[in-house]
Amino acid sequence: MSRKKVNVRGINVGDNITVIAGACSIENRAFLFEIAQFLKKTCSKFNLPLIFKASFDKANRLSIKSFRGPGIKEGLKLLGEVKKKYDLPILTDVSRVSEIKDVKKTADVIQIPAFLSRQTDLLVESAKTQKAINIKKGQFLSPYDMKFLIEKAESAGGKKIMLTERGTSFGYNNLVVDFRSICIMKETGYPVIFDATHSVQLPGAAAGKTTGQKEFCLPLIKAAVAVGCDGIFLEVHPHPEKAKSDRGSVMSFGEFAEIAAHLKRVKRKK
Repeated sequence: MSRKKVNVRGINVGDNITVIAGACSIENRAFLFEIAQFLKKTCSKFNLPLIFKASFDKANRLSIKSFRGPGIKEGLKLLGEVKKKYDLPILTDVSRVSEIKDVKKTADVIQIPAFLSRQTDLLVESAKTQKAINIKKGQFLSPYDMKFLIEKAESAGGKKIMLTERGTSFGYNNLVVDFRSICIMKETGYPVIFDATHSVQLPGAAAGKTTGQKEFCLPLIKAAVAVGCDGIFLEVHPHPEKAKSDRGSVMSFGEFAEIAAHLKRVKRKK
């Protein structure tokens, strides 16, 4: 099978291991710029291609009290500033079809959240933009089901498709990663990303909030690379203990640097 590569502002996802990293949600301008600066410096040091990600609205939080972010107007403004200042491609997610027309002006990759991965209109309208789209495999989906989501995107002219593994629900408040999933999704020909920080989450296990076991991030990354993933998705925070969302799974700067050093060592030979 011919392997497809997805070009994102000069980065050929599928050619080598791409890093998609950034903030879970945008907390404020200084916070966002601190992360972008650190990631660019670190990935440049280890010669790793970087796509910067952040969410402007975490619309699928369990509790009504959970932090969601600044919203689309302010969020896209800040992401546009990051894109210009640090010359980084931008990935952000959409939760509603109405957001796509504005998001496509800033984002280089439009992400379909795992919880919404089967939403036909969201997939189709995102694909119509001709932007790269990253479809996260829902925690409730089989990897074999992803071919149907690809068909939805392709039916709208989508050709720049990435698929992301982010764990599968295992009983209550737990996720597991079946690494056969990466192999199965690679059979579609499209690049497959491994979302390390979301895969170690314990959804809703902390009294209405999601916690996690981030000590397993690096071992799972090693396994994902071993079975042939095309990229690693990570969320980082300068002070994880103060993170307003996903506190139990976001990486500290030091933890990310350790992961980047490992990815440098295992880069594929062209």
